[in-house]
Amino acid sequence: MRPHEVPTPGPAAGFGAELRGRLPVLETARLRLRAPVLEDFPLWAEIFCGPEGPMLGGPFTRDEVFREFAGAVGMWLLRGHGPWTVETRAGEDLAGEALGFVLIGFEPGDREPELGMMFAQAARGKGYAAEAARAARDHAFGAMGLPSLVSYIDPANAPSQRLAARLGTVRDGSVDEAEVWRHREGAA
Repeated sequence: MRPHEVPTPGPAAGFGAELRGRLPVLETARLRLRAPVLEDFPLWAEIFCGPEGPMLGGPFTRDEVFREFAGAVGMWLLRGHGPWTVETRAGEDLAGEALGFVLIGFEPGDREPELGMMFAQAARGKGYAAEAARAARDHAFGAMGLPSLVSYIDPANAPSQRLAARLGTVRDGSVDEAEVWRHREGAA
């Protein structure tokens, strides 16, 4: 682990914890979506530097992924939305274990807010991504009052396309070599 990946104790850490405590926590039947912490970065790196990296805009180096993580988390301060770390709730197998991330993002090149989902290989196929995405989508349309929300999906990413269809999205064209899948308020 590199020095910038290790939390630094002290007053600054306390201030960071205070800020994280002000971010929304979303809960579903099996999951808790909470603010990311530095200790979540290895999972982010595993996902972005792994086999799915090219479908997320990569391939990436670990340092590039750290900048991506920091930028995504910083969106909370700049735009009032960003990533949540998705973990299982008490009573579930692996309670409290981070499974992946769901985010409301708006990056350079995006034409409107995006709902993104990135999960560890071990967490796939259990319905966690759909459950977390529904919670984030409902929060985006409800508490955040966003007028629109899309998912940008690599045309080669069949699992994400199937997930988008399960969420009740509709394919709405393409932009910059990505398919645009439009979310609807109140969809399944």
